[in-house]
Formats: sequence, C-alpha cells, structure tokens
Amino acid sequence: MTGQLEDKKIGLVLSGGGARAAYQVGVLKAISRLLPNERGNPFDIISGTSAGAINAVALASYASHYRMGIRQLERIWKNFSCDQVFRSNFTSVVSWSMKFFMNSFFGYKAGEPVSLLDNTPLKLLLNKFISFDNIQKAIDNQDLHALSVTASGYSTGESVSFFQAHNSIKNWQRLRRIGVRSRINIQHLLASSAIPTVFPAVKINREFFGDGAIRQLAPISPVLHLGASKILVIGVSGDNHKRKPRETMTSYPSMGKIMNHMFNAAFLDSMESDVERLTRVNNTVAKIPDHILQEQGIALRPVELLEISPSESIDDIAARHSRELPASLRFFFHSKGRRQKGGAGVLSYLLFERGFCRDLIQHGYDDAMKQKDEILRFFCEECELQAKHA
Repeated sequence: MTGQLEDKKIGLVLSGGGARAAYQVGVLKAISRLLPNERGNPFDIISGTSAGAINAVALASYASHYRMGIRQLERIWKNFSCDQVFRSNFTSVVSWSMKFFMNSFFGYKAGEPVSLLDNTPLKLLLNKFISFDNIQKAIDNQDLHALSVTASGYSTGESVSFFQAHNSIKNWQRLRRIGVRSRINIQHLLASSAIPTVFPAVKINREFFGDGAIRQLAPISPVLHLGASKILVIGVSGDNHKRKPRETMTSYPSMGKIMNHMFNAAFLDSMESDVERLTRVNNTVAKIPDHILQEQGIALRPVELLEISPSESIDDIAARHSRELPASLRFFFHSKGRRQKGGAGVLSYLLFERGFCRDLIQHGYDDAMKQKDEILRFFCEECELQAKHA
C-alpha cells in the first residue's frame, strides 16, 4: 500500500462546489509540501463528488507520481477560464438557454439532452489531462487502494458511488445509497459534476445521472465502505459550523439569493452534517469499553477525522472577483442580486476564472499551513518529529 498499515488506511473526501473546488488544490499542495519527499501518495482511498470528483480522479490517475499530479492540478486550476468548462460566448449561452426553456415549457425536442450551459469543453479538457488507464495501474502497483466517484440517479433517486478498487472490496447497499464496482471513465466524471439544469445529465448503463451532491445524505460513507480508518475532509464552505445571525429582510429575495440557497443545500449542508454526525459517533464510541462493543456485537469503530475548510467566506471572495465572469453570464446575473452576497454565492460555483481560482488555491494553501501540526500528526508521528528537528 501507500506506506500505511493494513488497518490504518487514510481516506480523502473531496466535496462538490463547482469552481470552489480550486480551494482543495491549495490544501493538497500544502500537504505535499509538509510531508517528506520520499513519501508517496499519502491517500489509500480517494472519494470525490461533483467538481471534487474531478480532483479525486486526477489525483488517482497520478497516484504513482503524487507530487507530479499535484503540480498538474495546480497548473490546470491556475489557468482556468470559463470557456474551458462551458461555452461562454453570448451566442452559445443564449441559444442553449432558449433551447432549455423551450424544452421545459413547450416540450421542444423532448427527450434530447438539455441544459442552460453546454459543457462540451469540460469533456475535452478532462480527456486531455486525465489518463484513466493509470488508475488501475496504480491499484495494481499498490499505490492506491480505491477510488470512488458519486453521482445521483434520476430514475431511482439513489446516490450511487461508482468505485474502482482492490478486488477485496465488495458492492454495498444502504438506504438510497449504493456502491457499484466500475471502471471509472469520463462519463462518471461528467455525470458527477452535472449540476441539475446547468449541465446536461449523463447516461451510465440504464440510468441518467446528475450531480453527485444531490441527495447525497452521507458524503463520508464511501471511504468508510472502502476501508478507511482515518479520514481527511476538504470542504468548500466558508464560515462553516457557525450559526449565522437572523437578518430582517426588507425586500423579496433576489433570484441570486434563492439559487445560492439551493446550491448551498446541495453542495455544502450534507458534508457539514456528516462531519458533525461522525464526530458525535466517535465521541459516543470512545465512551464504550471495547469488551462491551464486542459482547453486544456493536459494529462501530472510532474513525480519526481531520477537516480543513475555508477560514473566509467563499461568497465574499467571489464578490471580489465578480467582474471576471464572462459578459454573457454577467448579462443573466445583472441585477442588484449580483452585488449582494447571495448573488456572489451563485457566482462562486460558476466562476471558473484564473483570478478567483488562484485566490482560492492560495487560501487553501494558507489554511492548511495554519493546521500544520494537526496535518503532520494525522499522517504520521515520524513526520511530525522530522518537522520539529528540521
């Protein structure tokens, strides 16, 4: 394996959030700088959803050359532009939007894939910089134990975690969430990142799938099923776990604020709730003697958890970069809602522009460095000792 004991596999969980996933790259960059150079891929199990799935698969494809993979990810995200993810010219945005509304309200070309934006450029980009064959090679070489990509089925309503892993891993099934062994390819990535109505759904086998964050009740669950006993979660929610003051609203909420509320519910809330749930379970298990757990047949075990998430609101960061959005999309967001925090929140999911992405990468790097001691303690005691004597 990747240098971990058989019963101490480390899992990485990368949540969704569109352009917000650039933050994850900064955190991963910091981790690669903190760990010893001779240390290979530090993650036995990698799980991603939506844009986090793209980062997850990219990492898995470079599992045998971990630091090279981090540099490649950083290069891609630092030079991002919206037209590498979706066709952002005015003609394309208007034509796809019109087709979407005509289909929705009048049944125009019913049955054909429709969405507000055309994400064909993303497919071309992913095929260019991800070598999917390398995933199985990394598993065979024991540089990786498992990879999981989660998408949401539009027919069954199930959260499906497609996984490619060591042959000891079996399929699993829980309430509205299942794990299915698969050979991960471009279709899984496009499905997992297909934000409903924004990007088109993708057919895999018999069912159409959309963004994996939708109806994902337990984002941490896949890495647990794949055998992780230590988990690093990289979130993309700023000011998380903090109760926000209740404000008096003097006017009807803007469309930007409503959309931001919907996006946050899909991409952020489940992860925060799952982290809280796992922490509570850990605290409970820690208070129960081992012999009681064994006698009662309680299949619970403590799982070490480290969470790294933005120290600053990503909505606020997006607001500072709102002018970077292509003119075609600024037209649709042109209202006072765009300048308000709610409008900026929507932009934070679609703002695939280098200024915003570079800012998030730096924030991720800085936030991880602030947790240097926790990171070293999480990965290995010897790493911490080496750092103290360096």
